[in-house]
Amino acid sequence: MQNRLNQAIYNTKKSPIRVYSQLAAETKGCIALTLGEPNFDTPAPITQAAVDSLHSGDTHYIANAGSMDLRKEIAAYEKREHGMTYAPEEIIVTVGATEALFIALMGILNPGDEVIIPLPAFLLYGEIVNLARGRAVYLDTSQDRFQIRADKLNELITDRTKAIILNSPNNPTGSFLNNDSLEAVRKAVSGRGIFVICDDVYRSLVYRSDYRSFSEYQDLKEQILLVQSFSKPYAMTGWRMGYLAGDAAVMERLTLLHQYNIVSTPAPFQKACIQALHTSTDEMFVKYRRRRDYMLRRLRGMDLEVPEPLGAFYQFPSIKEYGMTSGEFCTRMIKEAGLAATPGGCFGCGDHIRFSYCCSDRNLMEGMDRLQGFLNKLKGEKA
Repeated sequence: MQNRLNQAIYNTKKSPIRVYSQLAAETKGCIALTLGEPNFDTPAPITQAAVDSLHSGDTHYIANAGSMDLRKEIAAYEKREHGMTYAPEEIIVTVGATEALFIALMGILNPGDEVIIPLPAFLLYGEIVNLARGRAVYLDTSQDRFQIRADKLNELITDRTKAIILNSPNNPTGSFLNNDSLEAVRKAVSGRGIFVICDDVYRSLVYRSDYRSFSEYQDLKEQILLVQSFSKPYAMTGWRMGYLAGDAAVMERLTLLHQYNIVSTPAPFQKACIQALHTSTDEMFVKYRRRRDYMLRRLRGMDLEVPEPLGAFYQFPSIKEYGMTSGEFCTRMIKEAGLAATPGGCFGCGDHIRFSYCCSDRNLMEGMDRLQGFLNKLKGEKA
């Protein structure tokens, strides 16, 4: 019976992020800096809004694309905060950013269509492209300070190119795309039937004022699909709420895909998300930035080459000098030092590892002490 499954499933890989998180959980006393899981609880006003919604009887079917009240609030938020104009009918409330990505890619790809994915990148993108019977085409940015060079991008574009995925700020590097990168993409897609999927889930976690999202090119709105999530900025990972925004003609079709996939997101969470859009996350942001600075200082003090994260909550140091694959390095670090990171290989960059710093200060400090001890041991082996 196994051979009778959808053939695309056999090419789908288990997430190494989960594999190494599980290995850490099975290792007594191990500190896991693997998941992008904020250690904060969801702010109380958001949780209370969901409780109040339940008590008021919001337990029935709602519109497939999400409550109109929430979609109006999202539209107002995007206009107010980012200057982008979307009508409520151009927004689908999704089961996190993951479903938004599934809808976007499943909805636009035909078998054999190509999707350009700059590396390093979240492995989910390539897996969805595979399941949609498309072909992932990877653009390595590791030699270009994680920016997109126009010449390299243009070499990859063919008559089968259907989309480019941009994740800025980036998971795993914390870098964001500069103006030259954005313009390279703009020129590459202008006048062509190529979508740009903007995975902007870390947009509100940016540490510099010169950030800009490609989604702000509203003259290309017909080609842009904006993916957003409530998970990271509001510490709502378990709520599984996000949204997809795009041009009306496209979203009218994608809403049908969403409808037949999940019907709608949970009714009581609509008002909670409305509350989230009016809830300050400044306290969490300040702590993330402080942790970023601390971890960057410690990593560079260990002579590790690491880009300064300009957004999100990850550090992506190089382990090239230690002569191991990222998987080997991370496995040994768990077993010998009681510290877990995610191998960079699962992001397409096998000589790096990813640490998450959205953990407690205590775990972060202890984790860096353990990393220092592990690196000292490795250097002793080389001596």
